[in-house]
Amino acid sequence: MGLTTVPDDQIATIVTHLEMRDRPRPAPIAPAPLRLVPWKTPAPQSYRALFRRVGEPWLWFSRLVMSDEALTAIIHDPAVQIYAVTDLRGVEVGLLELDFRSLPDCELAFFGLIPELTGKGFGRWLMAQAKALAWRKEVTRFWVHSCTLDSPAALGFYQKAGFVPYKREVETFADPRLAGTLARDAAPHVPLLGQRASA
Repeated sequence: MGLTTVPDDQIATIVTHLEMRDRPRPAPIAPAPLRLVPWKTPAPQSYRALFRRVGEPWLWFSRLVMSDEALTAIIHDPAVQIYAVTDLRGVEVGLLELDFRSLPDCELAFFGLIPELTGKGFGRWLMAQAKALAWRKEVTRFWVHSCTLDSPAALGFYQKAGFVPYKREVETFADPRLAGTLARDAAPHVPLLGQRASA
């Protein structure tokens, strides 16, 4: 058994790919004090603000470092469906993004709620919504990936929802906290290393 050294300014994570190939049977969606609001053409700054609120604790940064043009090309693509989860006051508290650009596959591209709502059962409500929206007539495969930077409950949650793991990969990338893309106190479960960590 060997170990691979990861440079101090890098992060390594194990990515697990999961898929659902059987269309779920229709089932009622339990009520929740939340709404799912379609975002047809979200402004890049509004999208990034919600993306950061939901994903910063888990080191989501990919959409934060894209140019406006590159991000807009994705989030305004008619084959990409984006929904904001809002509370009863209309405050955005979650994000659901479904990518239909590679039909008959649908990717659960982004899925999450702000930290204050996690662990309260609202994730099951959001997943029920996601499955109902993803399984169009032409879709034969619904897939997602999770990694060891996510909540420890994430992988089990996806499996309980009906996704089956089929592949693992190791991903390394520059720590976005060192570049200032994310706050230095983001994701405290991932130690911050690197020469500039104490600056």
